[in-house]
This record gives sequence, structure tokens and C-alpha cells, in this order.
Amino acid sequence: MVQLHVKKGDESQFLYEVSTDSLIESALNEITVIYNGRLKVSRICMEMEELATHGPMLPPNIIGLTDEQVTELKLVDEWADKCVPSGGWTFNKDDIGRRNGRQPNEKMQLILRKTVEEAKAIVSKKQAQAGVPVTRKMVKEAIDLLRGAVTIVYPMGLPPHDAIQEEFENTEDLSGTQASLEVIEPSMASLWFSGKEMNRTKKICDYLGRNDKTRAVVKLQKIGQGAPSREPVMTEAQQKEWMLHAYRKQEELKKLEQDNDDQYHNSSWADSRSLKRSFQGLGNVSWK
Repeated sequence: MVQLHVKKGDESQFLYEVSTDSLIESALNEITVIYNGRLKVSRICMEMEELATHGPMLPPNIIGLTDEQVTELKLVDEWADKCVPSGGWTFNKDDIGRRNGRQPNEKMQLILRKTVEEAKAIVSKKQAQAGVPVTRKMVKEAIDLLRGAVTIVYPMGLPPHDAIQEEFENTEDLSGTQASLEVIEPSMASLWFSGKEMNRTKKICDYLGRNDKTRAVVKLQKIGQGAPSREPVMTEAQQKEWMLHAYRKQEELKKLEQDNDDQYHNSSWADSRSLKRSFQGLGNVSWK
């Protein structure tokens, strides 16, 4: 299996393993699904942090309104008493006005936050550093973990308009948000290798050969954005190391220039009597 290091721009995303005989189109579709799946996990985790702090989301017609406006318009959150967290809740007002402020107790908060960390770790970019490929199954596992935690804390479920519930049901509307700019539709995705766009109708081996131990950097982006930036010759860490080496070399040269030409006379190897003293056993005598 060939290992592809998928990047978006200059940012590392994940490792993906694929057969050399696989079509580029098949690999690209799978890579795009994993990429979008990781974004979904990230969005759910972000909302679950808010859920643990401020409870479920308010209905769309109440979001953003002040308490006075809600009272004046006689609006009611009909889901507040239906979606109650296990173990009860305490009020923690959401200053943004998105959630109802019914914060779960500390035990339930811990379940939500611990699961968020576990899900993030499964699809983390650190997996690439550890040499662990990310699969569609791993993305599904992360989402199932998050779903399970929400079910434990909210046995009656979340309101259908809650962003977390919409993500679980794949009914989320990202239009007009920053998240919508990050998502890439499989039909609008392109894969680049070595500064060239990979043709969907060709196979992996047409670009990387048939060596199953090959590892290559490929870049994912939307069609029509042009060629992505090339990989730098040196990584940031390598560049810092090189600069440090050059600085040390420069300091050594400065020191040598400041030394006198006859300073070597002070060296033990330049002492004509050192051999005689060594035979007499007087090599390292300390006089006090």
C-alpha cells in the first residue's frame, strides 16, 4: 500500500493508505470524505464544549434575543423541559444568546469533555506525525463516541434544531459560515502531486510507480484554485537548525581570527619536554 501524506495548503492533515492500482478518482473521493469527516468531528466537538457549559441550543426564533425581547414577544422555549440533562442542571447564562444556560452537573460535563478529547485524538493531525493513517472507519468511530456521550448526558435527546443534533443527522446548514468555505465536495476536489494535478482517470501507479513502500506528499484543494504552493526545501525545524549551525560556525571563525598566531606554543603538544616528563612519570604533577 502506498502512503499519501495529505495536506491542505502547507498544513498537514492526515496519512492515507491506498493501493497502487487504485484509480485517482476513487482515492480522491475517499480522501475528501475523510477530510470533510474530520471537519465534522471538529465542529461537533466545538459545539459539545458549549453544550457542557451552557446547555442545549435555543429555538431559532429566540437565538440572539435579550430576555426582555423574549418576554415582550411572548416566546417560549418548548424544548427546555423536554431535553433535561441526567443529574439535573444549574443555570449558566450564555452571553451570546445561543444556548438556554441549563448547564449539566460536573459529572456529566466531565463525560462530555473527556469524550471530546478522545474523539479529537482519533482524527488528530498528530496521527500523521505518529505514522498512523486515518480511515473513514476512524472518523465514524469518533462521531459514534460523541453521539454516545450526548445520549448518556441527554437520554431524551437534544432539540432537533441543536447544531449537534443536526450534525449527527447530517442535516446541518453551513451556508454563510466559515465552516462552509472549508468543506470540499468530492466532485469539486482535486489532488496535486509534485506541482501537477493528478488526472482522475489515471491510477496511483501512473504517478508514484508500483513500489508499495512509497510515501508521497499530495495536496487537496478545490478545482479552479490553481496550483498549490510548492513544498519548501527545508522544514521550519531544519531551517532553524541550519541557522544555528551557521551562527556557531561564524562565532568560531571570529574567535580564531582574534587568537594570536603563536598561541599554539601554549599547547601541550608543542612542549619539547613533554615526552621526557611523561617517561619520568611527571606528566600530571600538581605543585602546591
